[in-house]
Amino acid sequence: MESDSSSLWFCAVCSVFSFVFFSFTVLFSLFSLLIFVLRLKLWCRCEICKAFLTSSWTKDFDNLCDWYTHLLKKSSTGSIHIHVLGNIVTADPGNVEHILRTRFENYPKGKPFSALLGDLLGKGIFNVDGDSWKFQRKTASLELGSISIRMHAFDIVESEVRTRLIPLLSSVSGKQRVLDLQDVFRRFSFDNICKFSFGFDPGCLDLSLPVSEFAEAFDLASKLSAQRGLAPSSLIWKAKRVLNLGSEKELKQAIKMVNEFAQRMINQRREVGFSDRHDLLSRFMGTIHDDKYLRDIVVSFLLAGRDTVASGLTGFFLLLSQHPKVESAIRQELKRVLSATPPSSSDDRRFVSFDQMREMHYLHAALCESLRLFPPVQHDSKSAQDDDVLPDHTFVRKGTRVTYHPYAMGRMERIWGSDCLEFNPERWLKNGRYIPESPYKYPVFQAGLRVCLGKEMALVEMKCVVLAIISRFNIRVLNPYQGPRFAPGLTATVRGGVPVLVQQRGT
Repeated sequence: MESDSSSLWFCAVCSVFSFVFFSFTVLFSLFSLLIFVLRLKLWCRCEICKAFLTSSWTKDFDNLCDWYTHLLKKSSTGSIHIHVLGNIVTADPGNVEHILRTRFENYPKGKPFSALLGDLLGKGIFNVDGDSWKFQRKTASLELGSISIRMHAFDIVESEVRTRLIPLLSSVSGKQRVLDLQDVFRRFSFDNICKFSFGFDPGCLDLSLPVSEFAEAFDLASKLSAQRGLAPSSLIWKAKRVLNLGSEKELKQAIKMVNEFAQRMINQRREVGFSDRHDLLSRFMGTIHDDKYLRDIVVSFLLAGRDTVASGLTGFFLLLSQHPKVESAIRQELKRVLSATPPSSSDDRRFVSFDQMREMHYLHAALCESLRLFPPVQHDSKSAQDDDVLPDHTFVRKGTRVTYHPYAMGRMERIWGSDCLEFNPERWLKNGRYIPESPYKYPVFQAGLRVCLGKEMALVEMKCVVLAIISRFNIRVLNPYQGPRFAPGLTATVRGGVPVLVQQRGT
């Protein structure tokens, strides 16, 4: 009896303690939020902050990125200060170089940003700084830079194109069946990155276009994690997380599914062995033995490799639908490159080899130009460790979030000239050969020490898809001149998708 009585008392004490702690957390969050609101009313009366808080900018702009572009164009320095977010936004190439190279150590991701994505990405490479970042960066650089891994990635992409993408488009060709091209690209890239990262094929692009619980959970987790950054204070989403309410409850459930899937992949790989496999998980398992750390690393690459490629392809075909001359020029270049190589009886002449792609300068220029106008990552933020002054003389206080904005930069006349809004691949060519621009003028793949390691593989994947499609099909976007409206997310995603009709060429 004494034992039962003690247990009851212990449970009662624990319950009271839990209730008090929970109540204190809620009250503290609400109090902090109240203080934050009062500070806004007392300290910040500027028009930009007022427009942000009231969403009055939506009267004139469909997208937040377009409003920011408008503000940055009007700014004499190319920088603006969103006081309510504690955020300096810049579209000045000199500032970008300062942040990403000159004063790199002063501008890490920072704890506020890491907290936003911490539940999803954990300690993965895109969400950490310092020694953890250096270790993952070095390991990933060795792996992704090898010829064998690049050829492995190329083989995966080519197989997905041959066995799924082309058959799917052929199945709807000429049938007046509307297809969401953005959804097709997201499925395509998800299959590829899962094979590359886990050695697992989710089969999202099968003809039946099946629903993948893992893909849906991953999409939801990405979207809800990004939405945290839209809140005027982190206290809002943190309070919802403590209370397990609304979007934070959904996020928790989605991340649980992602975690369970990743753990299954790790367990299976350990059971069957990983020393002779080429996927990213197997390669990292040779040096990392912490399952949580493995999960964080691979999920980070999954996020980067899936959404960015799909977004880049979506933007490219939106622009291509408005510029048939560019599509025709790519086809002519493809014809020229293929005709320079003796035909093989066993080859499909419309598939291009890795080496042949290097000769397609116009295609490369067209992709760079589309990424200039529709970068998959529209903005990227760092956090100032110490007080600083940017090259445009903007003062940065310690702890301030500093954001460079590739989307806005691609629309700046002071950077790209009076034709900055035009889709013009020729701006990247000199005597028919591609000439790169400064990565600080064109930070689509970041720049400096954090420049994207998967840049070349992503471009090769996009080229494979573009060539496979335009050599076989005519893709017609239903509303080609309707400006895209973007959904909140870590990468640019068009609301409502991109409805298209597919017609096989020559039919």
